[in-house]
Amino acid sequence: ARFARGDATGAGVRGAGGGFAETAFVFTGQGSQRPGMGRALAAAFPVFDAALREACAELDPLLERPLTSVMWAGPDSEEAGLLHGTGYAQPALFAFQVALYRLLASWGVTPARLVGHSVGEIAAAHVAGVLSLPDACTLVAARGRLMQSLPPGGAMVAVRCSEDDVLPWLEGRSRDIAVAAVNGPRSVVLSGADGPLTDLAGELTAAGHRTRRLVVSHAFHSPLMDPVLDEFRATVASLSFAGPEVPLVSGVTGRPLTAEEARDPGHWVRHAREAVRFADAVGHLADARTGVYVELGPEAALTPMVDECLEERLGPREPGTGPVVEPLLRGGEDEEGALLSAAVRLHAHGLPVDWPAVLPGARTVPLPTYAFRRESYWLASVPVGTVAVASPGTAGAADAA
Repeated sequence: ARFARGDATGAGVRGAGGGFAETAFVFTGQGSQRPGMGRALAAAFPVFDAALREACAELDPLLERPLTSVMWAGPDSEEAGLLHGTGYAQPALFAFQVALYRLLASWGVTPARLVGHSVGEIAAAHVAGVLSLPDACTLVAARGRLMQSLPPGGAMVAVRCSEDDVLPWLEGRSRDIAVAAVNGPRSVVLSGADGPLTDLAGELTAAGHRTRRLVVSHAFHSPLMDPVLDEFRATVASLSFAGPEVPLVSGVTGRPLTAEEARDPGHWVRHAREAVRFADAVGHLADARTGVYVELGPEAALTPMVDECLEERLGPREPGTGPVVEPLLRGGEDEEGALLSAAVRLHAHGLPVDWPAVLPGARTVPLPTYAFRRESYWLASVPVGTVAVASPGTAGAADAA
């Protein structure tokens, strides 16, 4: 009854294709990590568990502590605090995202294009075939370790303005401050030495620009990264790279990564140092008529940014029209239920989903093709595991629909 009235909350999922052909997977960057991420998914889905274990088997020898002991530590433990340090946050996000990608692939959900925000691009590069798992783990562990080794004293500030608006403010300050990310048409992140950046943030606020200091351990994508770049370059030069098998839109350039760029160690050094041009990357995807953007990460960190970029590029979108932006998980929600709900929404928007793989042993329920004529055809109670497309946590008429 709720669904018939248009209130689908908790009762089912309604979706419509936007006439756009392809799907992009979007991998989140540092800052989206959260304690306990992946623990429920590993318990519920053997494919996720196996992929996470495989990544951790490569990463653990490169870290001081086993990665899952940090990811799944108790909230007040010493290990839990390590997750927010760069040395563990970046490997943890990589392992989590690769496992999530493998789980989606086992369900028949695959992308036509890939994009990643900062360290998320390393996970995207691995699943695109640019890096083997051992080499990708070596790269991401070295990246996190070297950044963690830098002295404190850096800061990052999000500014609500365009890149063109903020660049004049950086004149004469380039040795201390840089644009770290362009996340949207009016969303820029500045990074650099704490004192000069704090002063600049105050000036920007006084000029009417909203600013927000980010909780970070270091000033990523800024001049403060320079002392570790030579050592990082030496590590990258020891790895083997290939051209992407799945088109990968680079955050360094905002355009598809070429085979030549992928094989160039200098590209991955610039990737760690230069600004993340996420807005340009999403703009390229929009121009390529990407219809569904699926965010792979512990929470919906990039979804608002993608929405803003699409609105700027395509104009306001009416419900049920245009591209769809779908995060797989949201912070604070039950992981298993949230992921199943996301799979249902992707299916409703036209993506093929292999439901027997998602829900082993499930069966579809045929519905009558004529009017019900006062006779109920709904099962009185249907366990969630027996329904092919369901809104997890509900049962009965709405589930069968």
